[in-house]
Amino acid sequence: MSNETPEIPIQEEIPQPPVRMGRRIVVTSGKGGVGKTTITANLGMALARMKHSVALVDADFGLRNLDLLLGLENRIVYTAVEVISGQCRLEQALVKDKRQQGLALLPAAQNRTKEAVNSDQMRHLLDEVAKLYDYVLIDCPAGIEMGFQNAIAGAKEAIIVTTPEIAAVRDADRVVGLLEANGVKPINLIVNRIRPNMVQANDMMSVADVQEILAVSLIGVVPDDERVIVSTNRGEPMVLIEKESPSNTTLAILHIARRLTGESVPFIDLTGQHESLLSRIKRFFLS
Repeated sequence: MSNETPEIPIQEEIPQPPVRMGRRIVVTSGKGGVGKTTITANLGMALARMKHSVALVDADFGLRNLDLLLGLENRIVYTAVEVISGQCRLEQALVKDKRQQGLALLPAAQNRTKEAVNSDQMRHLLDEVAKLYDYVLIDCPAGIEMGFQNAIAGAKEAIIVTTPEIAAVRDADRVVGLLEANGVKPINLIVNRIRPNMVQANDMMSVADVQEILAVSLIGVVPDDERVIVSTNRGEPMVLIEKESPSNTTLAILHIARRLTGESVPFIDLTGQHESLLSRIKRFFLS
């Protein structure tokens, strides 16, 4: 009888599939009032319409508004703060939009300050959200203080929203520098509320002017539109309500969503919608 110890076969480790991580994109501006939250709501809706799963994360603690623009304010039970503190699971805090499959909101706490969470907590939270969704759009608060630092902590990409006004562009330029310093790349630009007639009259900065100052890639140009105010007040993003006959504003958002996914989409010519009567007559006779 042999005294040799039988060899134990070595079990090979089965390679585990890589953890799915969605794209984490912070939508920021620097200056408040440029339409950043409206862009976030509509862009998220547009991506969901394209059959992507999308989570919109409101990072504006104490001054949340994204829930209002989406019409989801009455369905909030838990917020990001409760998830971070372990009072609820992430899935419990996510508010699924019943009108658009694939879209969900992670609301911010209304009664907490921006100091309620720190950058490490936000980074971990966004990592968990990114495991569940293709796109995570983070609605960043205005300014460059603690709320901004938290919002960009877990982001891998950024979209800068600005209006063609010198104060907004200057603030956006400051934010671009901070994003680059924190390694958030790529950075794309949306010029919002453009008025072609004012640009033609040299009363407003052109898109080219804004691009030259900020020196980041242009991903979209959105015209000024009073209907945005109406849709915002109703809690119904324009991308949701204008499915049959989309306006140039809705088309601009849809095109931004397509460019974000890698498609090459030409920009809409917005100059024609403000032609004078004389210009239309001339075009009629020359055609």
